Amino acid sequence: MLNGWVLAVVFITVLVSLCNPRGVSDIAFSSSNPPSFSSPFDFSETHHLFSFLSTLQYDFYRQSCPHAEKIVSSSMALIHSRRQDVSASLLRLFFHDCFIQGCDASILLDPTTGDDTYSSEKQAIPNLTLKGFVEIDQIKEELERVCPRVVSCADILSLATRDAVVLAGGPFYPVFTGRRDSTRAYFEEAMAELPRPDDNINRTLYLFAARGLDERDMVSLLGAHNIGKIGCQFILNRLYNFSGTSLPDPSIDPEFLNLMRFKCQEKEHNNTHVSHDQVSPASSPTPEASVETLRRSTLGMSYFQELSPSLSLEGGFDTHYYKSLLSGRGLLYADQQLMADENTGRLVKGYASDDGSTFRMDFARAMVKLSVLDVLTGSQGQIRERCGF
Repeated sequence: MLNGWVLAVVFITVLVSLCNPRGVSDIAFSSSNPPSFSSPFDFSETHHLFSFLSTLQYDFYRQSCPHAEKIVSSSMALIHSRRQDVSASLLRLFFHDCFIQGCDASILLDPTTGDDTYSSEKQAIPNLTLKGFVEIDQIKEELERVCPRVVSCADILSLATRDAVVLAGGPFYPVFTGRRDSTRAYFEEAMAELPRPDDNINRTLYLFAARGLDERDMVSLLGAHNIGKIGCQFILNRLYNFSGTSLPDPSIDPEFLNLMRFKCQEKEHNNTHVSHDQVSPASSPTPEASVETLRRSTLGMSYFQELSPSLSLEGGFDTHYYKSLLSGRGLLYADQQLMADENTGRLVKGYASDDGSTFRMDFARAMVKLSVLDVLTGSQGQIRERCGF
């Protein structure tokens, strides 16, 4: 547990970085070759960022459930000791929640039994392979035993994700609490507005900008791909049927293409791959058996070691994701597209140029911004007794 003064220093440091982020625009370019994007300090953006302080608080449950955050952190430590890939799972789950209508735990809602007209976000195609629901439910059950109907599922997911990041070797960042849970899910929005593995750079930039996240936020948040595996189902179209051509992506180096195909055997394409054309909308969700097959699939690729054999350090929150992109070894088309734009390409080069400290600081800053998107507070929403309904 951090001492109070240490926590205060970290808290102030991250808040200051929100106003004046360090990093790529400061270190990677000379005065004769400045970056083309705007200055990192923007008063209107900073004012918007700090507006959440009127509704969220640091240690919101200090009176109503004083051990809440300790219960989350101790639970996460135990879960991580048994399943280290939980960090990547929760990061993805948290991102998919916050990106659709804000950080409101709507992603956790189950489908309504007997109501064929209602579909949960879990049933949206981009969410079929999400994991981490069981772990969030476990933490919620523990908190309900101590403080019934007090701690929201949205706050549990936010805190658990931060602790998962730290346990995976990532940076600490402050999590402000006081969120409430959504009363409904947003299936259509999840189908249409989540970034896709085959998105080009323009669509990815648009989706992030629509949520107040700038280029720096986007490139640093995508650095979460440093940990965990990219499931083969997200790669196969690029390997065998890029843009419906029945051919691989021509931009992939032949040697790397062979490696990717070897890691993701072609037979997996027929057994577990679900495309946007194969799955119909809310009226006919994917069969549960197919969803479970996708979620349990162990075939995947990491951005570490097998992709960048020259790296000698252990994979984690460092720069190997960005170095992979510089060498043209982005697993997802959307990842490699970061090099197709001058500004995002410069950010990739900047993050890859040091020991990872710039990326870690910017990632922490971006996670704070992401975690306060369109939160429900006060009398809005609800506090669910169970996160699934």
